[in-house]
Amino acid sequence: MSIALGVEACKKKKTVLFFTAAKLVNMLLEARSEQQLSRLQKRLIKAELVILDELGYLPLSKEGSELLFQFFADRYENGATIISSNLEFADWTKFMNDPTMTSALLDRNNTS
Repeated sequence: MSIALGVEACKKKKTVLFFTAAKLVNMLLEARSEQQLSRLQKRLIKAELVILDELGYLPLSKEGSELLFQFFADRYENGATIISSNLEFADWTKFMNDPTMTSALLDRNNTS
């Protein structure tokens, strides 16, 4: 479903980025170590749609969780984000490793 929405957005000339959660976190960690994090964050914010797939399949490191949280915080009100996950919201603390951060993330982004 998220891929179909992404394809339709592309047909309408929207800027669309697609990542697995693991790939995005690895990109963020690598950008941070190469002192290029700000540049990557700007690219992610500018996209009109970001599709994040497989969220929750792999547990994240503390640093990875913090960077992913920052990604969501930066995207908030700046563009659409589609997240696909096999986990219920209640189980997100299992891969985010921080109940407070997970709660803040879900409070900000839960539209149900």
